[in-house]
Amino acid sequence: MDLTYTPAYEAYRAELRAFLAASWQRDWRRAPDAAARIAGFRAAAVEQGYLYRSTPRAYGGSGQAPDVLKAQIIREEFGLARAPTEVPGNGVTMLVPTLLEWGSDEQKDRFIAPTLRGDYIWAQGYSEPGAGSDLASLRARAVLEGDEWVVTGQKIWTTLAHKAQYMFALVRTEPDEPRHKGISYLLLDMAQPGITVRPLKQINGDREFCEVFLDGARAPASWLVGEAGNGWAVSRSTLKHERNLVGGASTLDEMFDKLVELARTTVRDGRPALADPVIRDRLAAIEGYVKAHLYSSYFQLTKEAQGEPPGPIGLMNKLNATNIGQDIARLVTEILGPSAMAFPDRDARGPERWLNQVLGSLGLAIAGGASNIQRNIIAERGLGLPRDSGVS
Repeated sequence: MDLTYTPAYEAYRAELRAFLAASWQRDWRRAPDAAARIAGFRAAAVEQGYLYRSTPRAYGGSGQAPDVLKAQIIREEFGLARAPTEVPGNGVTMLVPTLLEWGSDEQKDRFIAPTLRGDYIWAQGYSEPGAGSDLASLRARAVLEGDEWVVTGQKIWTTLAHKAQYMFALVRTEPDEPRHKGISYLLLDMAQPGITVRPLKQINGDREFCEVFLDGARAPASWLVGEAGNGWAVSRSTLKHERNLVGGASTLDEMFDKLVELARTTVRDGRPALADPVIRDRLAAIEGYVKAHLYSSYFQLTKEAQGEPPGPIGLMNKLNATNIGQDIARLVTEILGPSAMAFPDRDARGPERWLNQVLGSLGLAIAGGASNIQRNIIAERGLGLPRDSGVS
């Protein structure tokens, strides 16, 4: 593993820093026209080849050749400059890579560029009541009538469905086929009769998740991504990108620094929490896991830069990240003490802001595949262990 960059990559970093210095100012985020400034900056960054690198220019990307080291430098320098990166949300992080791999030319032309600009918000219609970790047991049904799919069923834990213009969903189109072979990947317009969205109030007061009722909702036959009955393979591409998003190492490194600061500034029994040897011991243990995860990401980056697959270790990223996040959450509740029982304030700027992370750590252990599912994936695909008996 080599953690240094060649002179050519350092020159690339210098060019990027010059672009950021000339094109972005941090206080623009607070300007009255912040949205327009951010959109303009993103457009300039795309033109220079810094954002949406893997997306062809024909679809609104910068069409750059794959280069994991350039991508890493971009992440580092954009982070230091606090500059806007790619538009957040399911559309950019999950749907666009899936369409690039599986979508038709019509689907790519229609959906990718507006999604990259942030014009379209996408919901992910996977989970159902009774079909969460065992996603293959989903029951939402789509029947082809003429040149349209007619969809009936229910989805749940559908992030931002109340704000989304579209949804990518898994539906059962081949009911007589085995579970995994009867599922298709379908795009749906949310602004139509037959779709009812009901936000779910969360424990922290947010309404980010929703349940979606599909009662005769329709989609053009051409909005099926991939072939009918092959949606399970398509969905695995989407989940791969979601797990990579959840399993990132740099966010945990930053979170740990903030955890240390919390321990340093929170006073308990007349002294900082950091003065407690038990707290320091817990911090040391968490730091070990955080650094191991970070350097594992460096190892994988080096492998990718050399054109080699990372091997089974890549399967562990999501599980490791969520485990560490929960360790951090548990220690936060101990440091905050009784105040950890307070109802979280989403606009808080003090220690109370941690409470949203504490509650969110539970959800991240489910998002992108529950932790036990991740353990099965590591065991079966990474270690070659046999599947549980009776699993189809």
